[in-house]
Amino acid sequence: MALTEAEIKNIIVAGEGFNVEFKSNVPSKIKDLAGEVCAFSNASGGIIIFGIGDDNKIDGLHITNRKRSAIQDAINRITPPVSCFLQIIKVEGKELGIIEIPSGTQKPYTVSGAIYIRQGANSQKITSVEQMREFFHQSGKLYFDEGECKSFLYKRDFNSKFFKEFRILSGFSPETDDRQIIKNLRLLTENGAFKNGSVLFFAKEPELFFEKAVMRCVAFEGVDKNQIIDDKIWGGPLFIQYKQTMNWLKSKLDIRYNINGSGPHEEEWEIPEIALREVLINALAHRDYYDKGARTVIELFENRIEISNPGGLATAIAPDEFGTKSYSRNPLIFGLFERMGIVEQVGSGINRIKTVMKKAELPEPVFKTQGMFSVILYRNPKKTREKTREKTREKTREKTREKMIALISENPAITTQELAQKTGITVKGVEWQLLKLKQEGRLKREGPAKGGRWVMINETDK
Repeated sequence: MALTEAEIKNIIVAGEGFNVEFKSNVPSKIKDLAGEVCAFSNASGGIIIFGIGDDNKIDGLHITNRKRSAIQDAINRITPPVSCFLQIIKVEGKELGIIEIPSGTQKPYTVSGAIYIRQGANSQKITSVEQMREFFHQSGKLYFDEGECKSFLYKRDFNSKFFKEFRILSGFSPETDDRQIIKNLRLLTENGAFKNGSVLFFAKEPELFFEKAVMRCVAFEGVDKNQIIDDKIWGGPLFIQYKQTMNWLKSKLDIRYNINGSGPHEEEWEIPEIALREVLINALAHRDYYDKGARTVIELFENRIEISNPGGLATAIAPDEFGTKSYSRNPLIFGLFERMGIVEQVGSGINRIKTVMKKAELPEPVFKTQGMFSVILYRNPKKTREKTREKTREKTREKTREKMIALISENPAITTQELAQKTGITVKGVEWQLLKLKQEGRLKREGPAKGGRWVMINETDK
């Protein structure tokens, strides 16, 4: 069934993405077009529109019969065969060429023995059929996020509030109907059910359908796992999990605020915010959701942060290609993050993390790719030592204050000189500690400086 003019205009306004590609002209190398159609077939389907210029401008173009024939010949080179063809549709009085590509049911599809896949808004060629077959058919599975979530009910489970936020961040027109956006983004299977990736991204509580699809944040005392001081689990749509985790990290890390004139202040995170963002989004987009025995875990230590994720390095990426090539286990989820403008240049995340860590004069991050995929981001050793010393000083001051409180309880008329002798600190030190106790509302003075007395304030007295 051909798309209507209104539907095409909505797609154009929304812009390119995981399921949409614009071209101003038919490429001179028609073979390249076959690769792009193949990539869409290996993913969740998509649409290619010819005649769209810069800034999503509808320029239109005339496609000759010879070009049409060449395009169809290119599509016919895909094996197994893909059922799609070029349509010419007028939009605002201008002709556009449109190829609507279904998600294939016989993945993987190839062109001249090579497999093409979608990575965000781009198509990528992988030449090893064996590696790609392993991806598509690990134990007979296809992409997890393309699978059907049979128990999801739109009226009951769809998170309309977050979907509004998604629409704004993704630049969709307010006039575009929600159902139209859902259709454009290929969030549904052929029989109209929500896909697993759609549920993870837009359900009120995805964890009701996929129990381990949450992020656990644990903070430890010191540099080992002996003492937990905070433990949180974040559920909800994946983007909400990302935001909650970033806020949690912000509350734990040192943040410096740089004031630039009269403008807004700049936040300088102890570990660069960009590095943390890249690691967390990659964890959510690329984790193995088939693994039902593990969560994504963020562990905060005094000297480092460790982010662990189910699923090691994808087998389509050789160990020596790590950091230069990208492959997503969940291309639908990755494409939705990219649509929101959170994912930047495909395949550059690892190098970006290394670059910002080096710029911040922090140790190089460590990546472990076997079994669980994990990243270790080290905190500034100097800042860590200073923080440790400050904690030690604060503990010492608190012990001194507690000793002073005990002495005052025994003798409310005790003088500062006597307190200094019994605690082993200077008179000025005693005066500072007494001031702190008064500021904290734990102590007050009654009567004159000489001859007066100290009074302890209980919680019930406040």
